[in-house]
Amino acid sequence: MQTILEQPVAANASLAGALADCVSAATVIRPSEPLARHTTLRVGGPADLFVAPASEADLAAVLQFCRQHGQPFFLLGRGSNLLVRDGGVRGVVISLAADVFSGITVVGSQLHCGAGARLKNVSVTAKRQGLSGLEFLEGIPGSVGGALRMNAGAMGKWTFDAVVSLRYMDYQGGIHERPAREVPVEYRACPLLRSHIALGAVFAGQPKAPAEIEQCMRGYSEKRWATQPAAPSAGCIFKNPGTIPAGKLVDELGLKGTRVGGAVVSAEHGNFIINDGGATAADVLALIAVLQERVQAERGIALHTEVEIIGEDSCQSH
Repeated sequence: MQTILEQPVAANASLAGALADCVSAATVIRPSEPLARHTTLRVGGPADLFVAPASEADLAAVLQFCRQHGQPFFLLGRGSNLLVRDGGVRGVVISLAADVFSGITVVGSQLHCGAGARLKNVSVTAKRQGLSGLEFLEGIPGSVGGALRMNAGAMGKWTFDAVVSLRYMDYQGGIHERPAREVPVEYRACPLLRSHIALGAVFAGQPKAPAEIEQCMRGYSEKRWATQPAAPSAGCIFKNPGTIPAGKLVDELGLKGTRVGGAVVSAEHGNFIINDGGATAADVLALIAVLQERVQAERGIALHTEVEIIGEDSCQSH
């Protein structure tokens, strides 16, 4: 007789077998995969199924499988700006990390980039080709797909500032392309990609000497490492209130170094929570609550999380 803990593991293995019949053999399928391995904060419980489709056709087949089997799904990029609860994620977690989704091709002054391409690789490729305007992407620890979904920004610049066109898939597997000027974006959000999956984008560059681009990127890097922690983190935890940056607010209240378990407010930047090596998601969530309560009580300002929080607490059954 199976124990309570064994039952979901067996069910996940069975679900994995059913999905394997619907996709090519090159698609990676891992039941009960710990998501701490796939997030920059290095915390989080298991996904029922972790899937890395080997092609767009396989991605469409995974979406169809989820519809037919009543399975929720979540698109995982490089795992930055993400906090997975300790109980993990029910359903299917989809990663577009396969090579087919990670290509970067230069056509004239434009870069055609897959959703799985690392932002650092995009900026470095642009530099090598003498194309400016994408230097700010170098320091964002994520993928093109994640940056598009979040309209990620750094150094006063935003992802969609440099996007010419967007390619995406609807949840029925249909593929679309749209000029960036027709895609509404917000602070830290692209509403379209809440209900569609980014497949890639075309970025615009402007010709400039690679040495000048390198100098700009070096300046950005020095600024970043002087003000941001090197320890595992999810990036900025809170959205900036309209009146004052969240990190400055935390600093002014003397909250740097505040700790819950293995989660600590960074000494370098008050809007970062780092994992000192033994943090759980519960530690991070508790520390977030401490900061929100102190800021609300002492300044009357409500801090809202920028980091995306998904999954279940560990006390919940599968």
